[in-house]
Amino acid sequence: MFNKIRNWRIRRIVARHPIAESLWQEALQRCAPARRLGASDQATLRVLATLFLESKALEPTKGLQLDDADLVLLATHACVPILKLGIDWYDGWRSIIVYPDAFIPRRPKIDAAGVVHQSDTLLAGEAWGRGPVILSWANVLDAGKKPGRNVIIHEMAHKLDMLNGDANGFPPLHRRMDRRVWSQVFSSAWDRLKEEQRNGSELPIDPYALESPAEFFAVASEQFFETPATLQEHLPDVYQQLEQFYRQHPF
Repeated sequence: MFNKIRNWRIRRIVARHPIAESLWQEALQRCAPARRLGASDQATLRVLATLFLESKALEPTKGLQLDDADLVLLATHACVPILKLGIDWYDGWRSIIVYPDAFIPRRPKIDAAGVVHQSDTLLAGEAWGRGPVILSWANVLDAGKKPGRNVIIHEMAHKLDMLNGDANGFPPLHRRMDRRVWSQVFSSAWDRLKEEQRNGSELPIDPYALESPAEFFAVASEQFFETPATLQEHLPDVYQQLEQFYRQHPF
């Protein structure tokens, strides 16, 4: 009964608020992970992007103007990680704040000594627990220009990570996934990459991944969708775990 009602609501939303074919084709051209999908998966992604646009409030700031093509592009990138998971994985939050460029979060931080500081670090994106996702539009438009980079997928990975608490690189795994294997794979890869970094070796992944386990998961997720062959070549065990979690083989 409930599934029938839910499916009826989805069909109604898609019928009432369809993404125009011209906008969809433009989004596919501008979003490489979506462009690589087969026709059936692209159709599913289009439905998810429609539901995303209807369920989330996209809020440009600082005079930024986003047209319909921009909004469809943002939704397309955002829904790539949940292609096989479903829109329900993005429940519990609503707002996406979009700055024209990199931004500085205006909130105090307290260090280990209890001293309050104002952050002066420029950010391309940020995700708050059950709060908003914040994005730099300039960085959104850079998706794919630097191998493995996609700020929207990065922040959406954080949102998935936080479904079971704080962002810690350990999202809610599916029933048949082994938590011990996940921990062992990511810990081993982390240790090896840290050692390579200390030795001055060029890393096969953005070094920002080594800031924390949460960033490792988010950066690896970016690379999984943007440059999957590279991730599979250099971090095959990490690739395999992400393949099981996202239920996708993106190339």
